[in-house]
Amino acid sequence: MSPLIVGIAGVVLNDEELELLCDLRVHGVILFTRNFKDRLQLQNLCRELHKLKTPALKIYVDQEGGRVQRFRDGFSILPALGQLGELYQASKKKALVQAKEAGYIMVHELKEVGIDQSFAPVLDLDNGSQVIGDRAFSFDPGIVVTLAHAYLEGMQDAGMSAILKHFPGHGTVKLDTHVDFAIDERHLQQLEKMDLLPFQELLSHPNVMGVMMAHVVYKNIDPFPASLSRYWIDNFLRQRWHFKGKIFSDDLGMKAVSNLATPQEVVKSALHAGCDYVLLCNDWPAVVTLLKS
Repeated sequence: MSPLIVGIAGVVLNDEELELLCDLRVHGVILFTRNFKDRLQLQNLCRELHKLKTPALKIYVDQEGGRVQRFRDGFSILPALGQLGELYQASKKKALVQAKEAGYIMVHELKEVGIDQSFAPVLDLDNGSQVIGDRAFSFDPGIVVTLAHAYLEGMQDAGMSAILKHFPGHGTVKLDTHVDFAIDERHLQQLEKMDLLPFQELLSHPNVMGVMMAHVVYKNIDPFPASLSRYWIDNFLRQRWHFKGKIFSDDLGMKAVSNLATPQEVVKSALHAGCDYVLLCNDWPAVVTLLKS
């Protein structure tokens, strides 16, 4: 099994990265703005990454639009999903057209430079979270489902499957799991009426290949962050909802989980809980420790 998806330092690969990315445990690389200078450089980097080994590394990015768009210069500026939700209030028809176009353009431009997969779209609700906000289509689960469905059609037409995030729903938790331990005190029945609805509706869409987990602790349901929880991954997604796709952790370097244990222990916990792939985006020393231990 090759479960690791890792970040790299800059716009070209260094010697240590060239060595460790060839490790059989590394499935892919996730790119950020720090890895981008211009389209030609990005295309060359992707080509080099794909040639490193067989089977080829998969190249991922978060190219959502709005605040979270890693590549901008030479790329279309994509709307925040929340802008599409606002447009929906004025014109449902225009919003659906633009949602489909946004999904298509995002994928088309990424594939042109060699990116395999974007972690998109966000299915969280815009319900007070500091880190989600207008990354979400709407506060209303029904609007999220409608616009996300159009967005998925655009992605499908351009030739890329979707990874829905952040299960079971991050949008109601105010704290940012990048820097804080985040707790949601609601009960399952409350989640089922709100945050879980978009995932329940869209996980069976034919263009959905995976789901990314939230690092939030839903303490009245399970004591572990969802990304480290056998309840949420195995019992709920796999057994209750019969989800057959791939399950990705969010970045295990984020403080919500990295403060709980060593990188090796957190990675082991995520895999034991049922994640197929685990991300270490911004902690290269942890990647080195994992692969050389």
